[in-house]
Amino acid sequence: MQLFYKANFEDDTVLDEIDSKHCIRVLRKKVGDEIMVTDGIGNMFTCQVTEANQKKTKLHILATQRDFERPKRRIKVVIAPTKNIDRMEYFVEKAVEIGISEISFILTKNSERKHLKLDRLNRIAVSAMKQSLKAYLPHLTDLVTLKEYLGKVETKEQKFVAHLNENSTDLTTKTIGESVCIMVGPEGDFAPPEIEMAEAAGFKMVSMGHSRLRTETAGLVAVTLLNMI
Repeated sequence: MQLFYKANFEDDTVLDEIDSKHCIRVLRKKVGDEIMVTDGIGNMFTCQVTEANQKKTKLHILATQRDFERPKRRIKVVIAPTKNIDRMEYFVEKAVEIGISEISFILTKNSERKHLKLDRLNRIAVSAMKQSLKAYLPHLTDLVTLKEYLGKVETKEQKFVAHLNENSTDLTTKTIGESVCIMVGPEGDFAPPEIEMAEAAGFKMVSMGHSRLRTETAGLVAVTLLNMI
C-alpha cells in the first residue's frame, strides 16, 4: 500500500505538488483509483482520485479510520544531536518507524553540533511515517539548551535520563505509564552538573544494558524498549 500525507486533509482533499506528481506520474494513478492518505494525527483515509492532476490531485474521501493503530503510550525522546548529522537523520527515520510521539533536541556542555536543519528532519519524519504506514507524525522541536528545556518540562509524564553508572536502574524493570520521556546525552555524555539538573527536574537515572552506546543507538534502544515494555 502506498500512503500519502496531507496536514488538515479533511479541510482540503487535494494533494500537494510533490505527492500529486508521485501519485499520477510515478504510480500512474487515474480517475477512479483508490489511494490511502493520512493527516498525521491518527486519521487514515481511503480516497478515490477525482482529478488526476500532476500538480493538484483532487480526492474524494470514501472511508475514514480514526485513531488508526493508536500507540499504547506517548513516547518522547530528548536528545543531543550528534556531530555527524547523518547519524541524527538515521535516528529520526528509525525512531518514527518504531513508534515515537515527540523528539526534542538539546544543547549540552559536551555537544559538538549546535545547529539543526529542522525542516529536513521533518521531511525525513514524514517519509518514514508514510513508508511504515503509520498515521501519527511525531512533533519535532528545535534545538534549545538543556537548561531551557528543563525549565519548561512537563510535570505529568514519567521522566528518565539515560546514564550508565552505579546509581542507574535498568529501564526494563520500570513500570511505564501512558506518557514517558527519556533524555539521551551527546557523544561526550552529560556533564555531572547536568545530571544533577535533570534529577532536580524529576528525571530518574536509567541504564539500557551494560554496553556503552552511541547517542543515536541509545535513542533507538530507548524507543524500542519503551514500545515493548
